[in-house]
Amino acid sequence: MLDRDREWRTLNQFLAADDPHLRIGLLSGRRRHGKSFLLRALTERAGGLYLTAVREEGRVSASRRATDAIAAYAGLPDASLEIGDWERILATALDQVAERAAVPLLVIDELPYLLEHSPEIPGILQKLYDDSRSGVGRPVRGRIILCGSAMSVMHELLSGTQPLRGRAAMDMRLAAFGYRAARRLWAIEDPAVALRVHATLGGAPGYRQLVATGTPDTESGFDTWVIDNLLSPDIGVFTRTETEYLLREDPRITRRTLYYDVLTALARGASSPSKIGGLIGRERTALSHPLDVLESSGYVVKEEDVLRGRHTSIKLVDPVIRFNQLVTVPRADLIDRGRADQAWHTSSATFRSKILGPHFEELARQWTGSHLSEVLPGLEPGAIGTTVVPDPAARTSHEVDVVALDLDSRPRQPGARIRLLGEAKATIERRGPHDLARLEHLRTLLSAQGYDTEGAVLTLFSLAGFHGDLMRTASERPDVLLVDLATLYWS
Repeated sequence: MLDRDREWRTLNQFLAADDPHLRIGLLSGRRRHGKSFLLRALTERAGGLYLTAVREEGRVSASRRATDAIAAYAGLPDASLEIGDWERILATALDQVAERAAVPLLVIDELPYLLEHSPEIPGILQKLYDDSRSGVGRPVRGRIILCGSAMSVMHELLSGTQPLRGRAAMDMRLAAFGYRAARRLWAIEDPAVALRVHATLGGAPGYRQLVATGTPDTESGFDTWVIDNLLSPDIGVFTRTETEYLLREDPRITRRTLYYDVLTALARGASSPSKIGGLIGRERTALSHPLDVLESSGYVVKEEDVLRGRHTSIKLVDPVIRFNQLVTVPRADLIDRGRADQAWHTSSATFRSKILGPHFEELARQWTGSHLSEVLPGLEPGAIGTTVVPDPAARTSHEVDVVALDLDSRPRQPGARIRLLGEAKATIERRGPHDLARLEHLRTLLSAQGYDTEGAVLTLFSLAGFHGDLMRTASERPDVLLVDLATLYWS
């Protein structure tokens, strides 16, 4: 098990809590994040019962699958149990784990599939939970973990007047691996290659098992690896097929053409409803619902400017979908004709500017939050994000890739103390003194606008490295920090 210490500890604490009554927990996360792997390991450790639903099954088949699993767990012959309704199925499952398990654990994986034909299950769980604590009826005890990939469905379980609201002791949302853990997962030594793999597949561990040609170890090998895997319709990580799977996880995504159009606009850099609408020919008011769905599904995030109010940027954060919309879909005809190599080579400029560049910027912000203090002890940043700095004298404005505030400053607070200003560049050119001069100018502008920039560290992140004169300057100035790929991955 890799990089799941916190999650594993939380799950075991949920099981071990000193509570004789029924406890309910939720585990959600995007497809291929490793939820089932984690829960199967937990179930095996506890000696519990693991039930899983299948999308294609209806009510009768699903209840039959569940009762057969209970019978097998109890050591009974197949089809020996006849239980007609979900209340009895769940109560029987809990009775069995209470009798047989070291820790009475019942896991229901892919719950959203069951809810499509059996929406009464949350209400039944509410009744079992309430009866357990009130002593009414036959007491049940144990632990139930409900799991699913349809993020919006799982989050809805605890909202508003839903039956399980206020009854879940755990609501864990399993994220992808961070970029450093993903490098270890793929066993990639070269950080330039690790960055490229992470920019295409992110940190979802499930993709590691699906690739056909192992792990790339050089940048040229990465090109071959993309062609043989991400652009091959016969392979499990073909991004067009995977994107279809991802979008099907959310039952609210029915008009997929509209969603694909929105995702493509976001991948191309549109960051507001009006800009998205302009690209796809839709009124901005018609985009509120699809954007909300994509956000609740975890594919899109809305980020506010860390310094200025009323400036929200919408970003596509799923690397697989971004790669699909920018590389695979525009060259689908070439790929279908068996010319994946040509499709990839003609996408090189798009990959660097629209995929690698934004991804490098995001990793720079993640590094600032997680590893800056390793390089500059004592500098523990608070809120981290981006901003746009007005430059009235030049009649323009400047985008800043990385802004870190002091721990005691709130985002968009007048006079906030800025601890770091940074620029991240994934171009092939090394960065030089002119890049530092730009950051110095931005620091001056922000100071004139009332922000506290005293002691702010000017930080340059570069994929290609730095010119010697800039490196000499950085060695002489404590307010200048240079972060290359090696620092990004190993500090």
